[in-house]
Amino acid sequence: RDQEEPSVPMAEPTTSPTTSAPRRRSTATDIALIAAFAALIAACAVVGGIPVGGAGVDITLQTFGVLLAGCVLGMVRGFLAVSLYLLLGAIGLPVFAGHTGGLSVFTGVSAGYLISFPFAAALAGFLVQFVFREQRTRAVFVFVAAMAGTVLNHVCGTIGMKIYLDVTWRQAFTFDAPFWVGDIVKALVVGIVAAEVHRAFPRLLGR
Repeated sequence: RDQEEPSVPMAEPTTSPTTSAPRRRSTATDIALIAAFAALIAACAVVGGIPVGGAGVDITLQTFGVLLAGCVLGMVRGFLAVSLYLLLGAIGLPVFAGHTGGLSVFTGVSAGYLISFPFAAALAGFLVQFVFREQRTRAVFVFVAAMAGTVLNHVCGTIGMKIYLDVTWRQAFTFDAPFWVGDIVKALVVGIVAAEVHRAFPRLLGR
């Protein structure tokens, strides 16, 4: 009789620990961060609400939340967090300044500022994530990124006021001018806070 060869048990396929499970956890973390910062921006929008300048646009902490989202989360997640915030306001939730909501806000005097928010966050996040990179733990570099987003926000806001109010460029810039001091201070605080966050969580933008 032929001698039977000993059977060798087949090894069961193993799942690499770096495939699906960590990827699901990463996605869940990203979604949670995006939702959390959208909620933070909504909370910042109701703080202050004081009309400033001849155009009657409210000054709030909105831009602080927007720039912080970009500088902390990076370009894509910052853009998505601010876009989610705007979407919540567009469907009618009172998350804009003065506890307002709805699509009509996007055709008002502050429309330019609102529409620019996701792009301002994305610009600040791009600079922090891809330009300054290892320097993002230093407040001065994050402040520069936040100021870039601030400039974009003011340019779009000025254009929006000129179109809505049908005024000259000089008048539009005059209406926008009172917001600069407060927004520079907000950008400075964003720089300090975001730099500390990246110092504490150095891999936050490394994924």
